[in-house]
Parts: sequence; structure tokens; C-alpha cells
Amino acid sequence: MAGTPKSNRPHIAVFGRRNVGKSSLINAITSQNLSIVSDTPGTTTDPVEKAMELLPFGPVVFIDTAGLDDEGELGSLRVKRSRDVLRRTDIAIVVAAGEVGPVEQGLIERLNAMEIPFQLVFNKSDEEAFFPEENGDRRNWLAVSAKTGEGVEVLKARLIEILRDWAEDLPFALTAGLIPPGGLAVLVAPIDSETPAGRLILPQVQVIRDILDTDALCMVMKERELAHGLRLLSRQPDIVITDSQAFLKVAGDVPDEVPMTSFSILFARQKGDLSLLADGARQIDRLQNGDTVLISEACTHHTAGDDIGTVKLPRLLRQYTGKRLRFIHSRGRDFELDDSVSLVIHCGGCMLNRRAMVSRMNMSGGRRIPITNYGMAIAFTLGIFDRALRPFGLF
Repeated sequence: MAGTPKSNRPHIAVFGRRNVGKSSLINAITSQNLSIVSDTPGTTTDPVEKAMELLPFGPVVFIDTAGLDDEGELGSLRVKRSRDVLRRTDIAIVVAAGEVGPVEQGLIERLNAMEIPFQLVFNKSDEEAFFPEENGDRRNWLAVSAKTGEGVEVLKARLIEILRDWAEDLPFALTAGLIPPGGLAVLVAPIDSETPAGRLILPQVQVIRDILDTDALCMVMKERELAHGLRLLSRQPDIVITDSQAFLKVAGDVPDEVPMTSFSILFARQKGDLSLLADGARQIDRLQNGDTVLISEACTHHTAGDDIGTVKLPRLLRQYTGKRLRFIHSRGRDFELDDSVSLVIHCGGCMLNRRAMVSRMNMSGGRRIPITNYGMAIAFTLGIFDRALRPFGLF
């Protein structure tokens, strides 16, 4: 990994009408030409992301969005994409030029409803049209000029303040409470056609780093070597964490008294609501002939012959339920629901920040559609659901 994954960085999105200087402001904050700047309204047509360091805080992601007042059929699509960015926004910058109108007020109301912290910024303070005195309490907004640099350092200081509050509210670490300092975790990492050549996949790398951060030890092995590897140990490990696809083999090799779970379930706990996702898995027993199951994957890798989302999970569910089920799929940032869906099965979400994963869970809950994740669905259909969730005190 060349740097901190985007999913672990706070996402700072910049919103506003066309031609208020959103892109110029991002360039001024970062001291880089990250976004194309032009006097022509509508230059930014799609959300643009850039991972970078915002010192002295650290790694962040800036998102430049299209104007919220864009017009026409194509403009409406651009506005929708900009509003969709809210689902993964941790901190927002609302940019205005001269006044706060219905567009800004509507956005601020939505940010408050979603409990997203934000900073209101009046850009172009070097121009005659700037009249901040008509916009309420001075503490609620900042005046800046992306052109001259006026107020930019004050804005950066304010962002750092908000980011520190954000960091204090972070959920627990991936393996929190599962491995004591000096303890031992055994990680089972199958090497198959979907594993990138020369690398481990992101969830495995992140769990390894998390274990090292807790001053614990880890051993990594393939499922075929697990039984032999356990025999080499002078004591039993504190936990075994496996790729969900090797659940059955691992459950057979690991003594019942040794806690066991999967990478996917660890991410479900960190990025969402473990109990809610567990309840979603139990709804598999209620599926009926003709029901539609949405299988959603946050990354966009090329599918292999025995792909987990398009092949293995549908096969497992059909075999377990004995029902004629219909499967539909979503990938990447595309996540839309309609009332035809009876169950959502989501990947662990290692490519999503927590805000994005929680937004997807809220969308499902709002439509009363149960949602679970890959690891839980696999464990449930294989009859080892209780064991996979036992380390978290759910059974």
C-alpha cells in the first residue's frame, strides 16, 4: 500500500452553486492545482476526488463537486451526483459568493439532518459584490479569497479543528477487544484467482496493520496449511480470522473453544451496526420463491470464474433455501434500492468510509429492507453463524 486507503481518510466535500469558486478554493487550501479552474460556469461536471495530506492533521480526501444550481437534463444529472456525494461526506464546506440563497439554505438543512459538520464560506471576498454583513452571526461563516489567499489559513485552521473532533468520534479499531497486547491472531488468507498477483487484498493488509498497532502478533497462512500451522504453535491463538470463502474448512480445523470470525465481519462491526446486519442474515430463512436479492460490492474488480458475489453467494443461497431466487448486482458507488428487493447482501466495505456504509444501511432501513454482509450470509448458510459472531458477544 502506497498510502492510507481512501476509506480510512475523512472525506471533505466542497458544495455550492456554479462559479462561486469551489475548485479555486480547494486549490488554495491544498496549495496545489487539484481542480480545473475557469470563469465558465459548470467547468466541474462530475465529483473529483483527491487524496492528500492536510497538515498538521494528516491524510484526507477532498471532493470537488458540480454546481448545485446546474440546469437542463444533463445539469440535473450533475446535481444528483453532487448530492449523492453527501452519502460519503464526513465534513462539508458550503461555498457562497455574496449571499446565502435557497440553494445554500436547502443544503445546510440537509447537512444538519444528516449530522454532517460543515463550514459556511464566503468566497471572492476581494470583489465588490461581497457583502457578508447581511448573512447573520459572524461566528458561523468565514470570508476568504481563493484568488488572493485572504482567510485561507483561517479556514484551514477551522478544518483542522473539525477534523480533530471527527477523529475523536471514530469507531473502535478492527480487532478492538479481540486480541490483548502480546496476544496472537492467526489470519487465513486463501490465494485464488481473485487475489492480485504479488499482493494480499486490502482487508487482510488492514487487519495486519491493526494487529500490529495493538502490539499483538499475527501469523498468516493459507487454509490448506492451517491445521499444520496450528500444530506448530505452543499455545492456542487468541482468535482465528479467515476469509469468509474458507469458513467451512477453517471451522473444521480450529478447535471450538478458539474464537473464530472473518475479515468481512470485522469490517461490518467497524463500519456499520453489527447487530442490525446479524438480524439481516436471519432474514435468509424468510426468503420465498421469486424474491429478489441485491448483492452489492463496493469495489469494481473484474469477476473471476468462481466470483463470490456473482457465483458463490447465489449458489449458497439457492442451495440453503431451496427457493427460486432472483439476484441483481451493484458495484462501486452505485447503490440504489426499490421495493422489489427482499434482502441486501453487502461486501465488507473495505473500499467505503464509514459514512458511506452507514448511509447504505440507512437507505435499506428506510425502505424496511433487511441488509447483511458477505461474511454473515456465508456463515449463516453454512450453519456456523453463532460461532462466527461469538467473539463479539452476540451469542
